[in-house]
Amino acid sequence: MALKLNHLHLKSPDPQKTAQFYIDTLGATKIADISDIGVRLDLHGLTLNVTKHIASQTREQKYGIEHIAIDADDIEGMIESLKKNGAKILEETSISGDRKVVFFEGPDGVQLEFIENK
Repeated sequence: MALKLNHLHLKSPDPQKTAQFYIDTLGATKIADISDIGVRLDLHGLTLNVTKHIASQTREQKYGIEHIAIDADDIEGMIESLKKNGAKILEETSISGDRKVVFFEGPDGVQLEFIENK
């Protein structure tokens, strides 16, 4: 069985505002509007669907997702950009001994992580 990631779905009370965060802060591009419920974005090859709660959905709906991890070639530059743009830095640490990692907060409490790509 072959599996391939199709998309990541974020729920937000304000999908347009959340989508704009990903566009302005992480360089996402808008692919399309999703009828009147949200936006589809391309985050450097990862499709993000950002919608409000969907009235016809019968399973439980929650806002956000735990975190999204993104490799970064220039992690120092990304950290500087996050701080310059007022992003809330949650943690700066390292993994595997020497790869720098930064967790920061996006809209609706979603945590994002930049991992130094060595």
